[in-house]
Amino acid sequence: MNSSQETSFRSQVGSLFFLVGIFSLNFLSRIVFSPLMPIIEEELKIGHKEAGSLFFLVSFGYCIGLISSGFISSWLSHRRTITLSSIIIGLTLLTGGFSSSLWGIRISLFIIGTGAGFYLPSGMATLTALVHPRHWGKAIAIHELAPNLGFIFAPLMVEFLLGWFNWHSILFLLGAASIAMGIVFHLRGKGGNFLGEAPRIKTVQTLFQEYSFWLMVLFFSFGIGTSFGAYSMIPLFLVSERGMDRPWANTVLAFSRILTLGTSILSGWVTDRLGSRKTLRAVFLTSGLATGLIGLVQGEGWIIVIIFVQSILATSFFPAGFAALSRIGPGSIKNLSISFTIPIGFLIGGGAIPAGIALFGEKGSFSSGFIALGGVVFLGSFLVQYLKFSKEA
Repeated sequence: MNSSQETSFRSQVGSLFFLVGIFSLNFLSRIVFSPLMPIIEEELKIGHKEAGSLFFLVSFGYCIGLISSGFISSWLSHRRTITLSSIIIGLTLLTGGFSSSLWGIRISLFIIGTGAGFYLPSGMATLTALVHPRHWGKAIAIHELAPNLGFIFAPLMVEFLLGWFNWHSILFLLGAASIAMGIVFHLRGKGGNFLGEAPRIKTVQTLFQEYSFWLMVLFFSFGIGTSFGAYSMIPLFLVSERGMDRPWANTVLAFSRILTLGTSILSGWVTDRLGSRKTLRAVFLTSGLATGLIGLVQGEGWIIVIIFVQSILATSFFPAGFAALSRIGPGSIKNLSISFTIPIGFLIGGGAIPAGIALFGEKGSFSSGFIALGGVVFLGSFLVQYLKFSKEA
């Protein structure tokens, strides 16, 4: 039996990496604007506040896409939803690349976020249908390589391509790749030939009555804010306030994420040993302190060290966060809790938090934004004790 399961897993590795490729382009389409933002600011002649609002729009669109994905997949099937997601992203990147106005970029980012949000629930449903449950851990770990590698690849790709192209052409290339990947998946990909399930109102009401659910929304906002949110604004901070050259700032940003590739495994091991509550408390204490230090330390060397340390600590949140989230409420709402926690957490952590840091930057102090974020996350560690888990878990 085990031998046949191993053979089955190996036979699906190609399909699994196909999904990783789609997820990688999906993720790159959202984060590529972070290393590009210093150039976009200069070309469009916009301030830090307007730049920060762009990240809020892509996160708002992503939130809507995630929440509505169940309705889309219940109508089209998961396979067609994945294809639709890739094509929407690709077409919007192509049209957005022609835009030279702030409103054009705003509309494009909102649509990119919405299209990107369609993918994840259908991608995960397709993945878990392809692979035996015994191998879900390995399969999901491989799938999660996409965002981790995207954090590293985006700044390096931007700096490499800017040697030959402008930022508009980079969007064209990503858009063409996304459309091509979506079409190839539709024609040659495997899995996903079944309908999704739309959320039910009564189940949503039950979820919203769980106060631990709202605590997890807050905690995921902290986790996404210190990882994705901080990542979004670090290039602007380093270039505008600390005087770094843009290529060097993007190189620092990329290499600071290399060590995070092993963070999930280590954090997962710690969570198994200490439990999710103790791990969350430790993560918020240390990542909050490190995030605040980004704004406090002086000298280029110290800033680089702190950015590396902060990246490792911030990404340590997710294994403990997902472990805690899986223990919230009765079994009937566990899947729904993920469907709502992630989009709301992303809207706040990936949208409102970078917009808030940018607002501090507009007033002349990105540093104060990082200090404020770090302080809030540090204090949030004391809320972990109020988290209650279901007896079913």
